[in-house]
Amino acid sequence: MKESRVRVLLVGSAGRMGKVIVDLAKREPNIEIAAQCDLGDDVAAAMQNCDVAIDFSQPGAVEEICRAALQGRRPLVIGTTGHSPEQRRLIEEAAESLPIVFASNFSVGVNALFALTGKAVRILGDEFDLEIIETHHVMKKDAPSGTAKTLAEILKHARTSDKKIPIQSIREGEVVGEHTVIFDGAGERLELVHRARSRETFAKGALRAAEWVIGKPAGLYTMQDVLGL
Repeated sequence: MKESRVRVLLVGSAGRMGKVIVDLAKREPNIEIAAQCDLGDDVAAAMQNCDVAIDFSQPGAVEEICRAALQGRRPLVIGTTGHSPEQRRLIEEAAESLPIVFASNFSVGVNALFALTGKAVRILGDEFDLEIIETHHVMKKDAPSGTAKTLAEILKHARTSDKKIPIQSIREGEVVGEHTVIFDGAGERLELVHRARSRETFAKGALRAAEWVIGKPAGLYTMQDVLGL
């Protein structure tokens, strides 16, 4: 008989996002944070009695997390950003055997921004200069943010020009997250902006992804797949 609640292992539970996810899950009737891990904890042991793992830890933990998930045959939701090319390859290799949702941002609004950005650049063409500005709190380690990198990839793939797309990263105060995509043309300028006011929007998306990924075929999924965009 299927469990009535999804049992989640949260890796990085003591971090900013981890704490928000723990608090939010208490109000979610279909979710239970059954285990929590942080630096130095045994991820494989914690994963044994869980249905899915959510990772909001550090990029350096990805090898241990993927190894534990493969050993336990558990799906993953990875929200940690700043991975090196080698660490990304580890995730891609694990996704050949497991369903993994790997997203730079779990916010529904940001994923709408991704879709709108692709559509805007296709409409405007190569006549507009492009720029991305992202602002986060001073404790955020990676720059540019994973979301800014995703936006740059969307812009690059949607246009025919190979002109470099500049990204400006700002670290100040307690800013949760702000991303602006600028289309600057002759006589006009278009800006698409997303401002996160609370980390809870990311937590909701991560929990939604955790429920969605259970039972999916092996593969590397994004939040766009979770939302059906």
